[in-house]
Parts: sequence; C-alpha cells; structure tokens
Amino acid sequence: MFAPLQNDCFLRACLRQPTDHTPVWLMRQAGRYLPEYRATREKAGSFMGLATNTDYATEVTLQPLERYPLDAAILFSDILTVPDAMGLGLSFQQGEGPKFAKVVRDEAAVAALDVPDMDRLRYVFDAVTSIRKALNGRVPLIGFSGSPWTLACYMVEGGGSDDYRLVKSLMYARPDLMHRILDVNARAVAAYLNAQIEAGAQAVMLFDSWGGVLADGAFQQFSLAYSRQVLAQVKTEHEGQRIPRILFTKGGGLWLDEIAAAGADVVGLDWTMNLGAARARVGDRVALQGNLDPNVLFAPPEAVRAQVRAVLDSFGRPAAGSGHIFNLGHGISQFTPPESVTALVDEVHSHSRRLRAAP
Repeated sequence: MFAPLQNDCFLRACLRQPTDHTPVWLMRQAGRYLPEYRATREKAGSFMGLATNTDYATEVTLQPLERYPLDAAILFSDILTVPDAMGLGLSFQQGEGPKFAKVVRDEAAVAALDVPDMDRLRYVFDAVTSIRKALNGRVPLIGFSGSPWTLACYMVEGGGSDDYRLVKSLMYARPDLMHRILDVNARAVAAYLNAQIEAGAQAVMLFDSWGGVLADGAFQQFSLAYSRQVLAQVKTEHEGQRIPRILFTKGGGLWLDEIAAAGADVVGLDWTMNLGAARARVGDRVALQGNLDPNVLFAPPEAVRAQVRAVLDSFGRPAAGSGHIFNLGHGISQFTPPESVTALVDEVHSHSRRLRAAP
C-alpha cells in the first residue's frame, strides 16, 4: 500500500541504531512561519477547516519538506482533537488560541465523559493515510496526541491558561474526579494513537506540554502515571515494523529518570536540560530528542549554526546503544524567519557527519 522508505535515519535513531548523520525535524515545522502555510490556511478559511480537510492537511504537512531536507514529517493536526471528539466543541479564534464550548469541572460533566467513537476522528486517520502516500517513502511520518494531563488542562480550563488555577483546584479538591478524567483520556489517547499507526503513522509522540506546571509528587500521580498507561497500550509493532514512541514533557528535566522509565523509546527534552548530562543519566535506556531553544532562530544564521553545533557537541558522538534526534526544545515560533531553519537543518546534517568522521 505504501512505498518503501528511502530515509530511515529518524527511525533508526529512535531505536538507538547507527546513523550516518543526526536526523532532524522540528515541532510545529508545518505552520505559521511559512508563507505557503498561511496561503493554504486562508484557502481553508479556519484552522479546523485546514485540519479536517484531507487534501489541505496533506499539503501543509509536506510544505516544510519541499523547503528543507528534514528527516521526518509530522501529521498536521492539533493535540485537542480527542476532547473535541468527546463533544466539548473545539474552536480557534484568530490570535486567541483554542477554546472549548463545554468545560469539564463538576461531577455531572466528569460522569458524562467517555472514550469517543474513533469514527469521529476519521478525518485524522484519512489524513495520515493520504500524507503517507504523498510522502512516497521520502521520510517517515510521525503521528501524535496530547497527553492525558495536558488534555485535561484544556478540558477543565476551557482553553489555554497562565496559572492552571481551575485544573489544579479540581485536582487538589477532588482528586477522584481528576483521576476519572485522566483515565478516560488515557484510554482515548491510546486508541487514537493505535488508529493513527493502523492508518500509516510510523512513529508516535505524546506531548505532555503542561506536565512541567505540576509540583513534584503531583507530576508522578497525575501526569506520568497516565502517560505510562498510554504507552503500555500503544502498539510497539505494526505489519512487522517497530513503531517508536516519543514522550515529551516540557519542563520535565527534574524527573528525567522517571520519564525515561515510563515505556517510551525516546524522551524529548526542552532547552533547560544539558543533553550531555541527560545522556549520562539515561545511558542506553532511551534515545533523546531535542533541544535547541526556539528563540535561537531569531539570531543571525552564523549564531544559529553555532548554537546547533553546541547542542550536537553536548550530546557527543553517538555510540552503540545511544540515539539522538535533533529538534527544538518546544514548537517553532510563528515569527521565525524561514532562512534560519535552512541554516539549522544544514548545520545539523553537516556537523553531525563531521562528529562521526572525527578520529
């Protein structure tokens, strides 16, 4: 059904196998910093119009690959598709971010929650299959979801938040209700990721974007435990191919050892972590992904290249049983100059080859 893979460097690095260069892809690599994305979004009329249209989702997923020799594509979608399918009514206002028409803050709303019928997310799986065909084996396709905790933050708050007051209030006052939300989310996310794999995703990533806002102790109980539950249920193999799983907790450096033991093949790191120190701590248990500060991309190209080299040098030369995927420590900013990404990708490929060739 799908063309054979021509560049498997990303998958090999995820599985800690040798590669001839360090693979690179960027969180939000298909997005508002690209003029071609903005043109397609205008045609679609809205963000959800873009994400729910198979042709548009395919087009924008491939746009960065036409510009840059990236080593992986990531499905164009949103982390909040699962709660939307639960009937919470997701919308995006220009410049305002996501909003839910219904919120989950009381016993009745929590009791009404259930794992959605995956047919309600058919547009995502159709996009996965369409993108995989359009890639024609060029690079692997990554599927993804928000983590149970991160989804719960949006479901309780009704959108983004600066202080997480509502979700944390519910967590501390009614931990029983919070655990019920998280359990439903974990089962839904596992089913969602498995359906993406069946549709053609060759790796999957769990974005625990707001895990780092929790106190120590609460993180393990309300975030990590449910990420672990998802990872235990997500396929590790499909049609004879290993499916790497990536877990990224923004602000999670404090808990690196516990995150590395959660069941993922790859741990994503934000820019607050030293890659070399992280590598020394996790050893050969997991591969590492990251972790350039996205704001480096506002510096001149030579400064971008110098910072890329610093990240690669920090990890060091990959050895047997280690793996590194170059990425940003969070999503690329919409204001990023596209030429900065050119410098980044070129330097990752050239400098990582030099590191491997060094005596």
